[in-house]
Amino acid sequence: MNEFEWLQQTRTLNEPVAPRNDLWPAIAARLDNTATATHKPRLLPWLMAASIAAISVLAGSLAWQQSPAPAPHMARVSADAGAPWKPRDPRLAGAAIELNIARTELLHAIARAPGDAYLRHMLLHTDQQLYRLKHLERRAS
Repeated sequence: MNEFEWLQQTRTLNEPVAPRNDLWPAIAARLDNTATATHKPRLLPWLMAASIAAISVLAGSLAWQQSPAPAPHMARVSADAGAPWKPRDPRLAGAAIELNIARTELLHAIARAPGDAYLRHMLLHTDQQLYRLKHLERRAS
């Protein structure tokens, strides 16, 4: 086969081709059979109920995953924690002022958003730093 014959064969592929037998009578007969058949869709109500149940389970699981879980180590924070701590050692005074200010701001933020676990975690972290600072002062004296 040379190039000329090959090009002629590829050009014939672009021409329309009629099917060997007419498909429309068979399609029309099948459409008539399904249109005249009276069957009750027994499966449809069950499928609808199953899809509603699946959507409900999915929505419930998404709502459950997005609800904040209470942290077990977070104690209830009260705003009446007392006066800010002032160390006797002047070397620790700057750190104590910063930690007291941070603690006060965190308490105000928690009052606005009482369920925020991150704020409670930050308050716990700030209290731990204050405790370490007090411990440092006790060891220094």
